[in-house]
Amino acid sequence: MSTTSPRLATLAVGVLIAGGCASIAERAAAPSLSPISNPASISGGQRVSMPYPAPQSEPAGANSLWRAGARSFFGDQRAAKIGDILTVNIEIADSAQVNNSTQRSRTTSEEAGIQALLGLEANITRALPGSPSLDPAVGFDSSSASNGSGTVNRAETVSLTVAAVVTDRLPNGNLVIGGSQEVRINNELRELLISGVIRPEDIAADNTIAHTKIAEARVSYGGRGDISAVQRDRFGRRIYDTVAPF
Repeated sequence: MSTTSPRLATLAVGVLIAGGCASIAERAAAPSLSPISNPASISGGQRVSMPYPAPQSEPAGANSLWRAGARSFFGDQRAAKIGDILTVNIEIADSAQVNNSTQRSRTTSEEAGIQALLGLEANITRALPGSPSLDPAVGFDSSSASNGSGTVNRAETVSLTVAAVVTDRLPNGNLVIGGSQEVRINNELRELLISGVIRPEDIAADNTIAHTKIAEARVSYGGRGDISAVQRDRFGRRIYDTVAPF
């Protein structure tokens, strides 16, 4: 008997034990917070390119106190440049309900007979066993029915607030924002990510903006820790669900 198989089996058991020990150690320790990084990585590694109108030059007024395009006479404290911070209010209350019902039935009947076959009808009838009849000679009957119904009910409610940083300013004046927030309570860490493109005109006077005014919005809210680990299937179960044919 070859010694390769026992060695492979021992190696596989060792890997499983090591993976289990690592999982236990990971669950025992509190999840670590992510280091503060450039928020541009949240909105994407490359610069956002979007359609924008052709640039227009504004005539300069050397003796004017009013700047072309200004929203107020005094200084505007709202986010407008790369690196500025604004607050994003996320209020999601979505609900959807879909009801479908399908009913179908069909009945089919076909008969075929032989009235005349070169005068050989009597000979064919005598040659066939029993007492067959050529009228009708062939008959088909079929019927089918199907009923289907489906219902989908979904409701989502999210109420969060996060500060985001302006990571880029597009040629048409729109701003690309990105922000993250991490909160750790005991051994559970909750993470919120937000990114998208906004118009400076949509920023409120208190330097806040609603998530409904963010174009290409990407909102992610999740976590990791003891609670998330309990809700997640173990790796053995996930492997079985992947390879199981039924």
